[in-house]
This record gives sequence, structure tokens and C-alpha cells, in this order.
Amino acid sequence: MKTPFRFLLFLFAVVQWPAFHAQSQTRATAEQWFTQGNWRKGLNIQPSPTIDVVTFYQQYHRNPVLWNQVLAFLNRADLQTLDTGTYHLTGGDSAYAIISTYVPKPLNETRFESHRKYIDVQYVIQGKEQVGIADVSKARITEPYRSDKDIAHYEATGNYYTATPDVFFIFFPTNAHRPGIATEAHPQTVKKLVIKVMVQ
Repeated sequence: MKTPFRFLLFLFAVVQWPAFHAQSQTRATAEQWFTQGNWRKGLNIQPSPTIDVVTFYQQYHRNPVLWNQVLAFLNRADLQTLDTGTYHLTGGDSAYAIISTYVPKPLNETRFESHRKYIDVQYVIQGKEQVGIADVSKARITEPYRSDKDIAHYEATGNYYTATPDVFFIFFPTNAHRPGIATEAHPQTVKKLVIKVMVQ
């Protein structure tokens, strides 16, 4: 009985090795690309360590022209003075930016959300807030996905980070995120940029 089992285990390892090796190579390539930072094109804001580097690498290389436009907008020197509203980065709906102001809310007044059609690039221009991040696959759906609003809501046990003008976040469809959380009892108004980037 032991010999056939070991043989089957060996065959399984042989079959799986190419996929595992390719996945490891992809991760190594993505991490090297991300660390080298050529994609930044002079962007001084630091990327959050929570960013899924492999997915970012894949999305960027499927449409580098689009992503360069996104990162160029994120790097605009006049973000502090730009009016609230929507700014279209392309001729179509591939990417657009939303600048808004609001007062962050207590944790229990916020919810985890995710999107399927668009990736969120989020950056706090002024002020600070907390943001929760969780894996969609481990979250419990509380409101099913609505295609008209490109959103679903969840309950989840996530990790929480402080969003400030020093760092930007990228949330892919696998990332449930919970933005707009107050960091103090009497929070100040936040000015925020969200760039919606169509999934490639």
C-alpha cells in the first residue's frame, strides 16, 4: 500500500511543480518590478505595504498607458486646491477620479465593501482616517453585489491602517475595504482622492 501511495504523491508533485514554479517566478518578478519603482514615474507618495504586488503588476502591464495616467493624476501638485467633483482621466470610462470632502465616522457606522468592475486607488489629500482591509473570500456578505453601483458589502475581521497624505492604497476586487473611519473622538474633515480604474 505504501509504494503506490508514494508513487501517486510523487506524480502529484511532478504535475504541480511547473505551476508552483511559474507562480513563484511571477511573484519574484512582480516584487522586483515593484521594488525597483520604475512604475512610479516620479511619484513621491509611498505605496501602502498592503498592496497586492502581483495583482498590481499584472494589471499595470495589461494597460501601462492607463496606469501611467492614473499615477500621473495621483502625483498632481495641485491636489490640495482641486475642487471636489469627478475628473475623467481618459476619453471613456476606463479611469476617473473623484475628489470629496467628509468627516470620518465611528467604526460602527462604516462597512466593508468591494468592487468587481473597478479597482480603487485611494489617497487622503488632507487629514487622516483609518481604513480596514480584509480578504473578500473570508468575509461574510451582508449586501449582495449590485452591478449598477459596482459594490457589495460585508462583515469581516480585518486589519486596520491609518491613511494619511504620506501613503496611497490600491484595492483590487479581492480586497474588501472599509474606509472613512475616524481616528479620534472629534475628527477633522478629510479631503480624499479615489481613482476608479477599470479591471483589465
